[in-house]
Amino acid sequence: MKVDVLLGLQWGDEGKGKVVDVLTPEYDIVSRFQGGPNAGHTLEFEEKKYVLRSIPSGIFQGNKINIIGNGVVLDPALFKAEVEALEASGHPLTKRLKISKKAHLILPTHRLLDLASESAKGTGKIGTTGKGIGPTYTDKISRNGLRVGDILHNFDEKYKTAITRHKEMLAQYEFEYDLASLEKEWFDGIECIKKFELIDSEHVINNALKEDKKILAEGAQGTMLDIDFGSYPFVTSSNTICAGACTGLGVAPRNIGEVYGIFKAYCTRVGSGPFPTELFDETGDLMRKNGNEFGSVTGRPRRCGWIDLVALKYAVMINGITQLIMMKSDVMDAFETIKACVAYKIDGVEIEEFPYSIEGEVEPVYAELPGWQTDMTSMQTEDEFPEEFNAYLAFIEEEIGVPVKIVSVGPDRAQTIIR
Repeated sequence: MKVDVLLGLQWGDEGKGKVVDVLTPEYDIVSRFQGGPNAGHTLEFEEKKYVLRSIPSGIFQGNKINIIGNGVVLDPALFKAEVEALEASGHPLTKRLKISKKAHLILPTHRLLDLASESAKGTGKIGTTGKGIGPTYTDKISRNGLRVGDILHNFDEKYKTAITRHKEMLAQYEFEYDLASLEKEWFDGIECIKKFELIDSEHVINNALKEDKKILAEGAQGTMLDIDFGSYPFVTSSNTICAGACTGLGVAPRNIGEVYGIFKAYCTRVGSGPFPTELFDETGDLMRKNGNEFGSVTGRPRRCGWIDLVALKYAVMINGITQLIMMKSDVMDAFETIKACVAYKIDGVEIEEFPYSIEGEVEPVYAELPGWQTDMTSMQTEDEFPEEFNAYLAFIEEEIGVPVKIVSVGPDRAQTIIR
């Protein structure tokens, strides 16, 4: 048996949580492999809305096992709040959720360092959520991090050493903070973590493969935010691509099966960074309104623009995508004409390959297709798709070279059409 991987192909917020929830009945285990609580996955079903920050999106489907993998960074305080909200809504977690001992902990001072560093950058801000993700991954790479497994081994001493080091770093900034209040919530979160089974996740996952169990690896953020291949430096601090599932779960490359790539029928981005197809007019405003494009964790309005097929082809190539999943198709219902970026023009030269940098003057070259101007939200089969929408799908498949297997026509679990 193989590990199937599901990840985003744009700048995040593609709707991964909903698709994981839809696909979970086919799997025995769902595991997050990277990222932290800066990435909120939104799910809607039975007239209720849930936002997951660290817990895998398969948590709602029966008694499936959900694992927070070693590549994830975990904030105990936010994890506790997430657990309590889910349990209050009637979803038992202790038997469904397991946590890798090798997952790194976001300390209270990581959040402070994140905020202090971002504030000091002034106009050069990256657009971080201030959740401490970057400083935590920095400590991980510099071998100064604390892991979930450290809770069981001389934890107090390790914690004090780390906090002392962070205080010395914070002294370099003109930044006032109240650590005591953050620490209380944080240590309450540590007690919450102790209620769950802490596992050597790489052994659990590989043993499950030997037993022919089906595993779905769930990514956070999107390919264009990958630390190596995204629009650097306006990226996240982890590998969001398919290769990250191998290092974030301890899975050999030969054990990767299907790779599901999720994208919106248009593009969005949160925070700073280049965005070639961004719209600053009424069309962009309408996309934002119709798509409810506001961050599920931060509430920040998302920047909106036409679909970028140059970036999408790049993401498909890097990830080895085998199936495409198009989200928020219904958001495009309102437009008479739909544009798709098929090339970039840089310094007067037209290119179709994603370049080293898109920070300068990048002019998108568009193909135009007729819109369908039909409400798709109540459609249940592809036989109901308007002719113009089918043409849009066919155009994307031709450009990208990978079939679109699933189409979402609304936020609810039921508004999902498998082709």
